[in-house]
Amino acid sequence: MKKLLYLVHRLPYPPNKGDKISSNNMLNYFSARWRVHLGTFVDDPEDWQYVDLVSSKCEDCCIVNLPGWRRLTGSFSGLVTGQALSLSYYGNRELQDWVRTTIEHECPDAVLVFSGVMGRFVRDLLPAHVPVIFDAEDVDSEKWRSYGDSARWPLSWLYRREADKLLAYERKMAASTSVTLFVSEEEADLFKTLAPESADKTHFRTQGVDSVYFDPSVELDNPYEEGQRVLVFTGAMDYRPNIEAVTWFCDNVFNTIREKEPSFLFCIVGMKPTDEVRQLDNIPGVRVTGGVPDVRPYLSHALAACLPLQLARGIQNKALEAMAMSLPVLATDDALVGIIDHPGVLSHVANSADEMSRLALTILSRPRQANTAGRACVQEHYNWDTNLKRMESFLLREEDVH
Repeated sequence: MKKLLYLVHRLPYPPNKGDKISSNNMLNYFSARWRVHLGTFVDDPEDWQYVDLVSSKCEDCCIVNLPGWRRLTGSFSGLVTGQALSLSYYGNRELQDWVRTTIEHECPDAVLVFSGVMGRFVRDLLPAHVPVIFDAEDVDSEKWRSYGDSARWPLSWLYRREADKLLAYERKMAASTSVTLFVSEEEADLFKTLAPESADKTHFRTQGVDSVYFDPSVELDNPYEEGQRVLVFTGAMDYRPNIEAVTWFCDNVFNTIREKEPSFLFCIVGMKPTDEVRQLDNIPGVRVTGGVPDVRPYLSHALAACLPLQLARGIQNKALEAMAMSLPVLATDDALVGIIDHPGVLSHVANSADEMSRLALTILSRPRQANTAGRACVQEHYNWDTNLKRMESFLLREEDVH
């Protein structure tokens, strides 16, 4: 079996948030076909319990602790040295030494860098013939630019500085690697305009969904009170775009719906809710669950997934998982970017508070509609194996394919 050096910015398990869903599926796929040498960080103390499970899938691992206080020291270092703050946060000598030793002693046949910040560990260390995928996921620099456009000084200055520094780094990585991949065609096209010198080797993949796990035919206990008419939001609730989405909905849409539909419940399901999100639980008709062992019951017994994202990059797993559960989706355009226009999918698009209120009331006024076309779309277009076979093809040199 060929050797793969796989670098990922956080332990690829459990698959409980967007990037870890992707990185975990990549590990499962490649560990069955390649001898994987994994370099990664643990940035959540609860994840240490999964280290043995992850290690069992790999030939060798370097798993490094990344404590929260590193955000402060890394940010200070980045300001002093002129680096992007994100890059300084992930700087680590132990992992760098392990990568260098692995390259020298194991001579990997290919390298997969998942998330832009991990590219720093392989720059200038690999022979020219070793294919390297730079899986950037999203154009991260543009996320920070969006933050800068909406923030006040001095944060606006800091965010724009991060955007400029990260874009310069993303361009260098794209120029120095075999292929740069993004999670959607839209993200890839955006990066081509920002890094035209690497446009010919910039491609896209898509997300995948385990449609066997997210199966609407599985009977699941109802987590809601009898008679509640539910719209549900799922996602990691310490992630800024998710926080902004639910607070915007509660500030601008919720009351209009609740006045006309007293049985309405807006349920926010996701790990690590911030204090700002937890405060929403004090609003009658809003429920904040925190982390749950299984998100499927909350999808199974809701009338629709409500995804009022004001800022989104790439393809939203939360939208695909709802579709896999045959659940209608009420969302902004941003929340549906990159999802193929499949005939008959029950996607209700609203970009203003008035439009979202109107569509929500329509959904709440009738029995749940089964979004069978949404599930068919997921099964046809968002299969992990098909997706990752295409990724693997970029790692195989031409002589390996024939």
